[in-house]
Amino acid sequence: MIYFQLFYTFFKIGLFSFGGGYAILSLIQKDVVENFGWITTSEFTEVVALSQVTPGPIAINSATYIGYKITGSVLGSFLTTLGVVLPSFIVLSIIVMFLHKFRNSPVVDRAFRALRPTVLG
Repeated sequence: MIYFQLFYTFFKIGLFSFGGGYAILSLIQKDVVENFGWITTSEFTEVVALSQVTPGPIAINSATYIGYKITGSVLGSFLTTLGVVLPSFIVLSIIVMFLHKFRNSPVVDRAFRALRPTVLG
């Protein structure tokens, strides 16, 4: 049951968070520390510190560490990491499907031409 609850919690965090890893940390703290009480505030501070010093995105590092800390197993780490990454993967896959379908559309072509200077800046 804890595995499903962890996956669902981190799936929601991954789905409704915008702004990068540091923006996600406040959502993780609210759910993991305040709502469920899985870890204490001092343990969460350790999670943030460890996530910053290890290579990789801070959101994924913290999700992986929290999953292991709570369950004591690699499966918990895997499910929390999958939960935080899966929403972005699904949304990006849907965007790519639509983009592939409308690739030859003049409207889409003009939109991407207009975005080039912004991306360059």
